[in-house]
Amino acid sequence: MDKHLENLWDVIIVGGGNAGYSAALSAKENGAKRVLIVEKSNKINDYRGGNSFFTAGAFRTVFDGLQDLRPILHELNDETASLIDMDPYTSQEFYNDVMRVTSGRADPALTELLVSSSRSTITWLAQLGIRFRLSFHRQAYKVQGRYKFWGGMVLSTVNGGKGLMDQWEQAATRQGIHIQYGTQCIGLVCEPNHMRVCGVQVLVQSKSSSSSSFLHVLRCNGGVVLACGGFEANASLRAQYLGPQWELAHVRGTPYNTGDGLVMAQRDCQAATTGGWSSCHSTCWDLNTSPYRGNQTLTNQFTKSGYPLGLMINSDGVRFVDEGMDFRNYTYAFFGKEILKQPGGVAYQIYDNKVAHWLRKEEYDDSVVQKVVADTLEELAEKLTMAEDINGNKKKGALRNQQQFLQTIRQYNECVYAHRSCAPHLVWDPAIKDGLSTQSPDKSLSIPKSNWALPIDEAPYIAVKVTTGITFTFGGLSVEPQSSSVLNTSGIPIDGLFACGEMVGGVFYENYPGGSGLMLGSITGRNAGSSAARASFKKQEHIGKL
Repeated sequence: MDKHLENLWDVIIVGGGNAGYSAALSAKENGAKRVLIVEKSNKINDYRGGNSFFTAGAFRTVFDGLQDLRPILHELNDETASLIDMDPYTSQEFYNDVMRVTSGRADPALTELLVSSSRSTITWLAQLGIRFRLSFHRQAYKVQGRYKFWGGMVLSTVNGGKGLMDQWEQAATRQGIHIQYGTQCIGLVCEPNHMRVCGVQVLVQSKSSSSSSFLHVLRCNGGVVLACGGFEANASLRAQYLGPQWELAHVRGTPYNTGDGLVMAQRDCQAATTGGWSSCHSTCWDLNTSPYRGNQTLTNQFTKSGYPLGLMINSDGVRFVDEGMDFRNYTYAFFGKEILKQPGGVAYQIYDNKVAHWLRKEEYDDSVVQKVVADTLEELAEKLTMAEDINGNKKKGALRNQQQFLQTIRQYNECVYAHRSCAPHLVWDPAIKDGLSTQSPDKSLSIPKSNWALPIDEAPYIAVKVTTGITFTFGGLSVEPQSSSVLNTSGIPIDGLFACGEMVGGVFYENYPGGSGLMLGSITGRNAGSSAARASFKKQEHIGKL
């Protein structure tokens, strides 16, 4: 038995991702001396860090232009800075973006917390050792020699999610925080005759045998912080809450986010739930990936976010979304779900030679994705229709209607040409909503492409097969915003129980503005950690007076 598990802790955090580490460091700086992170994954299998490890490390925050961010930026020299065009991102814009993409359903108090605390939390993270850089590759295009940032989200961590979790582990080590790997939390321990959470029941993997474990109870003075994510890696819960076909979605990240914390809180403490339980964050994901877990090496590179530059067509040869409806970071979480609704849960992203060099190398390089390439559209359709590979194995996602596929692209091109003739003054610019569309008085499509509409008419032609990759679920626990205390079904805070990160419901419904998840995780984690630390101090003070 690990000797650390014999101790009484001030604060116990369940889950070792971005939110959990935020809670742990916050608890430490608010006076908690003995802080434990209980992590379900085994460190040696490199699934540490939960879904945070698999992200691009994007943080959405309010900021007042480039100079506001310069003090916290790494990897930016003066020469590059002089080539950047970056508008401020105001509190009102951030708030409006959340409300717009969630159709006004987001909880106003939680949304206000997310917006108002974002910039100060970025500074706090930087002080703890989290290193930030500008997200050139994901959120900027170089147009006429200048880097133009778009979509309101400009920050990411150095080396993405991998770098974020390395930096968190280093910060935790410096502060003497203990991380117990290979430990699954299976229940919350409450004081007899009083609904106060005073510990957790865990299964600890034996160090001598990976196939055996022992049951143990860990107790704490201040409280338990649930930071163990949603139920995106649990196929049965996905089918139950998200609906039919969702058990077929590919898991983008950790296989350990199976909804344990959500189940425990409701079962053991009658915790209230809120948020979009029938919706989730998902994205266009490489079809040739494992359905069950993310890849620890390529992590987020299997995302295929270049669709605003081309078309998305299903296996019946039909378009199903407006690829140019908005900037990518406001549509990808929604469009990912739309793919699952298509026949076989498959779609093709179609590009031509004009835009091929604009596709992000980290997502579309030949070493990352299998492309179908052809010199004519007819040849491309034929290759997509082929049911078997050279070894006679059935291919995933074969095109079912070749003629409709070609007709869809022809009609699209005709509408693009017609719009060009009506609006010759418009210039294609991927860094703004350029207005180049398929809609004109002469010709239009039932599903438009509202921006960035270029004809698909220059060989070679490229197709990439995608499916739905699920990131995290939107339903969660109801919390008091400032303290992150979990509320019970009567709306009363549960003494000693806090939640943060993906465990918190109420902000995201149906869609999600990119970079908001890590930001909300750090904010709610910081609040939960400080609340638990203060509760620990009060309890010890009370014991001292007895």
